[in-house]
Amino acid sequence: MIVLRNMLLSGRRNKTGHNIKAGFRKEPYLIINIFFAGVILLIFAYSGFFSPEKNNYPVVCIHEKLTGQPCVSCGLSHSFSLIVRGRVEEAYQWNHYGMRIFLFFAAQLLLRITFSIFYIKYHDVRRKLIIVDCIGSGIIFLAAFWPFISNIFTGIFYTAS
Repeated sequence: MIVLRNMLLSGRRNKTGHNIKAGFRKEPYLIINIFFAGVILLIFAYSGFFSPEKNNYPVVCIHEKLTGQPCVSCGLSHSFSLIVRGRVEEAYQWNHYGMRIFLFFAAQLLLRITFSIFYIKYHDVRRKLIIVDCIGSGIIFLAAFWPFISNIFTGIFYTAS
């Protein structure tokens, strides 16, 4: 049971088996999940607020400004804005990896919410839940961002030779 007024979680037991209440502020996992969910919601709001038609994005690609060449992440904001508006085909034209990254953030938002609920309801499996969350999120991250990661290493080895 969650008591929102006092920001307390119930259902926890101490070593002697007595029920104890833990505060939200003393649950780092929940704080991290709330923070990440908030950041993801801000990313989606940014994508919905700035229009691809007006091209009024405040964040510009520094790589493209300096070199004149587009990088692997160029057009990502445009792509996100188009995906939010349901214009997926156009989104692929702006950045081929836009949908992949968008789905990563959407999945992470759902996972933050779901894992937080499970963390609150099932205190006996919290440690396992955190391990599954870390490993699963790491795998999803690598799958989504692999083109960006490989591009970094390709750039490092290309400039070194």
